Amino acid sequence: MKAIVAHHDLSGPATALEAIRAARVEDAATKTLGTMVGQLFGSYVVTDSGLEEELADPVVGKVATVRMRLQLSMGAEDYQRTQAELRDLVALRNGLVHHFIDHHDLWSVQGCRSAQEALVGAYSRIDQHFEQLRGWAEHMDQARRLAAEFVQSSAFHELVVNGIAPDGSIDWAASGIVRGLREAIGELAEDGWTPAAKAGRWILAKYPDQVPSKYGCSSWRQVVHESRLFELRYREVDGQRAGYYRERGA
Repeated sequence: MKAIVAHHDLSGPATALEAIRAARVEDAATKTLGTMVGQLFGSYVVTDSGLEEELADPVVGKVATVRMRLQLSMGAEDYQRTQAELRDLVALRNGLVHHFIDHHDLWSVQGCRSAQEALVGAYSRIDQHFEQLRGWAEHMDQARRLAAEFVQSSAFHELVVNGIAPDGSIDWAASGIVRGLREAIGELAEDGWTPAAKAGRWILAKYPDQVPSKYGCSSWRQVVHESRLFELRYREVDGQRAGYYRERGA
């Protein structure tokens, strides 16, 4: 249980992530079983309605951050039942540690038999909960491994760096090519407008992998149009029609 509480929710600057993880492990090691159960529910174990909670940004500023949260979702009825069962486990543990001798006459044969029966029953209940928690921990570890594999994949790189999701949809605002177009504005703008063709050549020289075809476009003007983030106008330049763009609202 302490491993689940320590590892299911981790966020912070990428360079400090291991130290943050170690601190969470150390903190969890000092917690009682009752405290662990209290932290487990609502954080790792949640109801279906609790999945939409937004995670607060852990760091303000230009710092690379990592945020990972793993959760086990249950229906409201299963959530209440499981929570009650684990609270009963806490009560069972406290009874065994603090009150077992008070409740059983260990100086008589009958009292010892009664104590033995109570211990056998307690062991069965503890073992049941142990298997349940072990299953949760195994599923969490599997999810972490799959997440680690995805982070190291080309699909993750495309999603984070280029804004291209595995299904091919594009988050234009987060795309590498739009970042390039914005940088080009700062370098090449003429009276507030930037020539699209010239910006394209500048971007290719600086970021060779940022090409329109990566984003399903045949030209830089199409990228500008499809992104819906820029205004696009045309001018006659040396007898030819040339596209110019600028940020919307500029």
